[in-house]
Formats: sequence, C-alpha cells, structure tokens
Amino acid sequence: MEMERKVSMSFNVYVTRRIPDAGLEIVEKHCGKYDMNPEDRVLVRDELLEGVRGRDGVLCLLTDTIDADVFEAAGPQCKVFANYAVGSNNIDVEEATRRGIVVTNTPGVLTDATADLAWALLFSMARRIVESDKFMRTGKWTGWGPMQFLGADITGRTLGIVGAGRIGSAMAKKSRGFEMKVLYYDTVPNAELEKALGARRVELDELLAESDFVSVHVPLLPETTHLIDAAALKKMKKTAILINSSRGPVVEEKALREALKNGTIAGAGLDVYEKEPIAEPGLEKLDNVVMIPHLGSATKATRSKMAELAANNLVAALKGETPPNCINPEALKA
Repeated sequence: MEMERKVSMSFNVYVTRRIPDAGLEIVEKHCGKYDMNPEDRVLVRDELLEGVRGRDGVLCLLTDTIDADVFEAAGPQCKVFANYAVGSNNIDVEEATRRGIVVTNTPGVLTDATADLAWALLFSMARRIVESDKFMRTGKWTGWGPMQFLGADITGRTLGIVGAGRIGSAMAKKSRGFEMKVLYYDTVPNAELEKALGARRVELDELLAESDFVSVHVPLLPETTHLIDAAALKKMKKTAILINSSRGPVVEEKALREALKNGTIAGAGLDVYEKEPIAEPGLEKLDNVVMIPHLGSATKATRSKMAELAANNLVAALKGETPPNCINPEALKA
C-alpha cells in the first residue's frame, strides 16, 4: 500500500503491518509517502528484508525480529525503527546503536489496559468463568448445586507482584477495592507503592510462598527468562494462581503445564507464550488455565494511542529530533 500527499518534507517509510489509522495519518502527513504490508499478518523473513530495503525509517511491531541483517537491508541512510510495543526485546538495540539507528517504543499509554487485562485473567481463573461458561453452553447444567464450580476468594487475599514497574504498580493499586495484602518483588524499592498500599518488598521466594495470586510484570531480559520455572512453581501454594501478561519466556511453559496437571498450583491465566503464536502443547486440554491471544493492550483507545506514539517517535527521529520515547539516545550521537 502506498500513500502520497503534499508535505514540506518527504521520507521513505515502511510500516510492517497495519496499525490504527490515527498513527497512519501522522505518517502520511509528515512523511508524504509510505509503503505498508498489505496483509494483516506477520511478514516472513524475506518479505521483511525486502520491505525495509532502502528506507529512511521503519515502523515495526513486536512480532518482527529486527537484527543486524534487517538493519543491513535497510541501509546506512536509515535513521529509526519505531516499535509499536511497550518493549523492545524483538530488536537488537545494541546493534542499532552501533549503526546510529534510533529505536523507540510506546510505554505508558497501555499501562491501565494491560493491568485491567491481568485482573480479567485473575477473576476468570479464580471464579472459573471460562470453564463454567463452556459448561453452560453445552446444556449440561441441570440446576444450582452447592458443590458446582467452587472457585477461590479474592477479597482479603495476598497479591504478589513480580516486577513493580508501570504495569505491575497499576495492577497492585487496583487491588485496593478488594482489601488485598500486596507483596512485590523488584530490583529496586517502590516507595510510592509502599506508601499507597502498605505493600512490602520481599525476595521472590517469599513472594511465591505467601501469595494467593502471583502476577508477573517484568520485562524480558536474560535474567528474567524462565524466572518462573519448575523450582519457582513448587514454592507456590497449591491453591495459588499464576497470571502472566508480561512476556511468554518469563515463564517456563513446559514446567507450568506439568505444575497445572499435577496440582502443584491451582491455576494460571496467560496472555503471552514462549513461542507465540503457539502455546505449549497440552495446555489447551487443561481446565485450570485460561488462555487468551496476547490482548494486553487490545482496547480501541489504547491501540490508537500506541499508533500515534509510534508514529510521532518515527517522525521526530526522521526530522533529526529526539523522539519522545527513545530507547537508545546514544544513537543520536553516533
């Protein structure tokens, strides 16, 4: 797809997949021309390499693997890869910096939407909403019974937050209405959370052992890959529920499947997966897991704001300005 209009400046831009119109309109207004993947799917490798070739800037998505080969294909004139995502683990930021290519992301605008989604998973799993919905739809229900679909209480229980950044903090703050005790694990103290909720910073082992609900909100880094592994799951209560809306590889999915099958923990709510878009085989057969397809930021308003932010980051870098959300400002000096 190609868009052209008369503007004061012109840049050769590629968009790797359709995003909301709010962002595309900004690209069109300021760049004068852009090409876009015409299909609503992830580009295969050869398509990605061809799409970025000779571009001044690229607006990419978290499903695109952006590495040295992609930068090489883009060419030495390329100034920016604007990621339509809160993270940047899909991009080799170090290599981009070495080449003087700016990398940006879209933090902040999706904080509440993702925290709300984590709560939706928590409630769905705790009160067995998906499981009982299936039961109702099959016509198996014959009337109320005192032992039907008994779930877990939420009010007054202990919520463990693994990673107390923007989203983790928002998740914790939303627990106030349920009078929950909040524990958190993070590399740095969160004084605001402690003051607002009386939250207590603890080591991961203590959080896992004491929490009724464990919600994961860390970025994907080498040190957080498989942070929740078989050993970690064994430290949790048998009645505990794990929620992951961060990144799939933070949780060792095979170990989680076995923990759910064996009753090591009571349940899990998952929005992300180790090998997206494929979930660990066998998870889909279990009733004690709720699985949704990476919907953390999936509200109309949030996705539009992300599109605007990604586009504004792209345009700023192309104009030689410092983008609002620059991950590697040292690239501007290269």
